[in-house]
Amino acid sequence: MADADFITQSQTQAGSRSEAGYKVLRQTYLLLSMTVLFSALTAGISMAVAPPPMTGIVCLLAGFFTLWRLHKVANSPAALGWVFAFTGLLGFSLGPMLNAYLQMSQSGGLLIVYALATTGAIFMTLSGYTMISKKDFSFLGGFLSVGLWILIGGLLFNFVGSLFGFQISGLHLALSSMAIVLFSGFIMYDTHRILSGGETNYVLATVSMYLSIYNLFIHLLALFGWADD
Repeated sequence: MADADFITQSQTQAGSRSEAGYKVLRQTYLLLSMTVLFSALTAGISMAVAPPPMTGIVCLLAGFFTLWRLHKVANSPAALGWVFAFTGLLGFSLGPMLNAYLQMSQSGGLLIVYALATTGAIFMTLSGYTMISKKDFSFLGGFLSVGLWILIGGLLFNFVGSLFGFQISGLHLALSSMAIVLFSGFIMYDTHRILSGGETNYVLATVSMYLSIYNLFIHLLALFGWADD
């Protein structure tokens, strides 16, 4: 009898966690769609204004500050303002890069569209698969953390090497390919974490999802640009 009561209680708790997880996921998707649209708007403004290339780095640095501030106020109404400031800055940072693609090739506009469409397809497919399959993707956490540090190290090495005129052939391509796999994994991991109750703050969940989408887009664009050369 006690065992039956325990099983019933566990099923009730699991059901409530699942319901709460889906609620957070719906809130995350709603906010994510708004922030992606806002980011696209600021990217368009940046392309029209055509700021100098260094603007991208400045916006990214300012974005780190807004992200730090966002985590400080994550549980307050002010968090919504900070998340739009963060995604707006990252969107604006894309302007110089997108203009460079448009100028370097006649098919630059198509490359941007292909990268956007592929990013959207990957996100919807992987997030949808995680929801439908109901598999446990928590095991990815350790691999993704290690992979992220390796990617950051490789990008820094490649950036410093480019400043001194030293680059390893194919490294940029390899890093972009690794980033696509890595952030695809983060989409599944974050979706599972929300559904399982591991993330209950939809603002922070939105930031995690947004960063995966942002990085997928820029690295897919890099791969498509390389293939177009």
